[in-house]
Amino acid sequence: MRRSVVTDHSIVSRVFKARAIVAGLVCFMLMSGLLARLGQLQIVEYAHFAGLSKENRVRLMALPPNRGLIYDRNGLVLAENRPTYHLELIPEQVEDLDATLQNLGDVVTISDDNIEQFRTALRTHRPFESISLRTRLSEEEVARLAVNRHRFPGVDIAARLSRYYPQGTTAVHAVGYVGRISEKELNSIDVSNYRGSSHIGKTGLEKYYEDQLHGTVGQQNVEVNAEGRILRVIDKVPPVPGNDLMLNLDMELQLTAKKALGDFAGAVIVIQPKTGAVLAFVSEPTYDPNLFVHGISVKDYDALRQGDYKPLFNRALFGQYPPGSTFKPFLGLAGVDSKVIGHLQSVRCIGYYTLPNDDEHRYRDWKKWGHGQVDLADAIEQSCDVYFYELAHRLGINRMHDFLREFGFGDKTGIDLIGERSGLLPSREWKRRAHNKIWYPGETLIAGIGQGYMLATPLQLAVATATLANRGMRVKPRLLKGMRSASGERIAIEPAPVSWLELNRDDRWDQMHESMRRVLRGEKGTARATGWKLKGYEMAGKTGTAQVFGIAQDEEYDAETVARKLRDHALFIAFAPIEDPEIVVAIIEENGEHGSAVAPIAKKIMDKYLLKADAK
Repeated sequence: MRRSVVTDHSIVSRVFKARAIVAGLVCFMLMSGLLARLGQLQIVEYAHFAGLSKENRVRLMALPPNRGLIYDRNGLVLAENRPTYHLELIPEQVEDLDATLQNLGDVVTISDDNIEQFRTALRTHRPFESISLRTRLSEEEVARLAVNRHRFPGVDIAARLSRYYPQGTTAVHAVGYVGRISEKELNSIDVSNYRGSSHIGKTGLEKYYEDQLHGTVGQQNVEVNAEGRILRVIDKVPPVPGNDLMLNLDMELQLTAKKALGDFAGAVIVIQPKTGAVLAFVSEPTYDPNLFVHGISVKDYDALRQGDYKPLFNRALFGQYPPGSTFKPFLGLAGVDSKVIGHLQSVRCIGYYTLPNDDEHRYRDWKKWGHGQVDLADAIEQSCDVYFYELAHRLGINRMHDFLREFGFGDKTGIDLIGERSGLLPSREWKRRAHNKIWYPGETLIAGIGQGYMLATPLQLAVATATLANRGMRVKPRLLKGMRSASGERIAIEPAPVSWLELNRDDRWDQMHESMRRVLRGEKGTARATGWKLKGYEMAGKTGTAQVFGIAQDEEYDAETVARKLRDHALFIAFAPIEDPEIVVAIIEENGEHGSAVAPIAKKIMDKYLLKADAK
């Protein structure tokens, strides 16, 4: 038989009430906590979250400045900014970066180099900053991207100014070029001032005057929507454009020198002796700087790096060559100023020279049968080696070193370019320090004709020649003539400093000038073929030949049997007019064999400058 259960309603009622009270208390506590939290957010932490909210809708954008322009002395543009279209991405707005890059490749051409450069920039930019993927888009590519714009959130086309060099290869080793900012450069620049900028000066004046050319970054606060699009500009601090550079370079003279050098590798430096203004700065072979602005391809870079005579190598600044016989006027002044030899004292040249107590080793003259009895003027005119062997032996290497350093040999000239080489002016101490060996008397003789350890850059030769033309005033070469702000205001620059070399007798300068005039006008002058064609002015000059490789005593140099790259270098230094020098030229033509062969280059340059003649 089944037992019935009797329910006590009073107990059930009490349990229900207890549960209702507990549930009510829990709800009250939860509601109180929610209200408290809302109060904290809305009242206590209002300012904090209001700021975060503002940051979500207001974005600070950098406004990169326009880079300053570069002009030659006549106002010809050497570096300018041209508008180009860029394909850019904002990483935080792109959901699948890899897929986006792949799909963009179906619309426009995107190379592996583009992607690599983009990923490199990705590591150094903030997620909300726009990063360039492709530059210099064509109008057709811009149209294709515009049609497909809806498929690529976070991808946009931006019109930007890009660096362009309208003169191409003509002055690249002086002007230089800009390129993308590298990770290494980010560690050495003021990153805050380069926000929004992607390029920086890499070589030449573009690098040396980077601080002047770049300008100051601006900024603006813009309101954006949920998709990141700009709705309005809230406030704006405009950028300050970089300063324009006006150079001493004369592009007509630069082009004249470049054409005159022809197919040879080499360098030509033209300066005003009184001011140090560099009128021409030529290094050949050369290359197009526009290839580097947006990133050069590996193929193109390898072609330049591995090409014949290395086009990227700045011979005018970095090239260190034996000065050969162009060294002789300076050594001649050392001899007469120190009174180890008189100006009219003669030396007999029989085609070779031997040191005292050493008749076996003969130091040969370039003229096999010798020049006979010659004094200093004759030795300069005919470039007699034996005379300068004797003079070097009398002076000794240390006295040569101390005197010739006053002309700038062995020191950097201080030109406004980065990376200048100092050449080499040897001494006993230098050899002991560099090679831990003693100095031999025969090495003094070789140094006396600008060979052996002796090295000079084309720029050093030009400055030394200017010092000679100035009768002892040594100037610092300058490419920059002046600067101008974006508002057109001229910015003052300090004049190039000068130093003085004083001789015991001032007439020694005039004597050397006359000796160098005879190089072109004398009956036996080594450049008389050029000198006889001079009209309207008188030029002082000195030819030089620098050996590329040594030959034994019993051998003779035969250009026809020597490969072109092993043939002697040809050098020439000159200034004009002699009575009041206005222009100095220093030339080196690699494997050009004889200095007399490059003297016509100097004549073309001087005709162009002094006579305003058309170079042909």
